Amino acid sequence: MIRSEITEYIEREIIPRYAFFDKAHQEDHVRTVIRQSLMLVARMPGADAEMAYVIAAFHDLGLVKGRLNHHHDSRVILEADEFINAHFAPEQIALMGEAVEDHRASNNQRPRSIYGLIVAEADRQIDPETIIRRTIQYGLSHYPELDFEGHFRRTMSHLEDKYGPDGYLRIWIPGSDNERRLKELHKLMADRSAIAAIIRRIFDEETR
Repeated sequence: MIRSEITEYIEREIIPRYAFFDKAHQEDHVRTVIRQSLMLVARMPGADAEMAYVIAAFHDLGLVKGRLNHHHDSRVILEADEFINAHFAPEQIALMGEAVEDHRASNNQRPRSIYGLIVAEADRQIDPETIIRRTIQYGLSHYPELDFEGHFRRTMSHLEDKYGPDGYLRIWIPGSDNERRLKELHKLMADRSAIAAIIRRIFDEETR
């Protein structure tokens, strides 16, 4: 059970901050991570839904200082939040801060707690349409000078580097939906014409 004052604070003060990030990390993204986190909590006896909810809500707030160290900066923001400090014990805040820091996909070390596993898994969102759209949205925001060919190459490079068979993405919960979806994505990536058509369509939708 999540206390009403927690949800009211998150809705009023935290989620609105995502409106200032790039299109790939706005309100729809944080709400998806929250929803997926709470679904995972239901499958993990002993996990606290309220803590998982707060972790998911704060996990990308560090983007306000840039992407490179956003996982560290998100932890700092959570641990310094006066409302959170007034509603959770110090040991809970430490766990939540670690989890936020451990969520990043490029982290090659296993998250330090069940909460890190939950938010990392929830943040993966392995869906070809979503991944490609977020990649193109990020590219359009940060590299507006690129033409379609430039965005196509950048998108394919990102897919291989992160999601490919030798990519840096790690699935921390064996047998999860993400593990199955990653295998399906590998098959799609191997079909060059099929994935090129998806990239072209989404690029056109985002630039029309």
